[in-house]
Amino acid sequence: MCKSSPLVKIVPALLALIVLGTPLALRAEGEASRKLTKNQEKYDADKDGKLSEEEKAAAKAGAKAKAKETREANLEKYDANKDGKLDADEKAKKQADEEAERKAKKAAREAKKLEKK
Repeated sequence: MCKSSPLVKIVPALLALIVLGTPLALRAEGEASRKLTKNQEKYDADKDGKLSEEEKAAAKAGAKAKAKETREANLEKYDANKDGKLDADEKAKKQADEEAERKAKKAAREAKKLEKK
């Protein structure tokens, strides 16, 4: 009987640890070095560059309130038949307005770039 080297058993286990552990280490490193967005910075009360659980909860509540406000504003502006929801025609009008607004903003940005040159 041939005795196998202990390395035969250890090397595959070490390789598995390296392969499986590397993505976790890279992801953790990336999260630590990632900066907060401008919106997230509003909720970083202690200004440590990270959101605590309480700060995350505040950000989530803020996003929920903003979504409700936007939804109500859209209904006020586009709900022509006042049924409390946007039908296909009303949604099409909203999308057309949003597209026109995006184009206007893009044109303004491009005009500003040209002025700088």
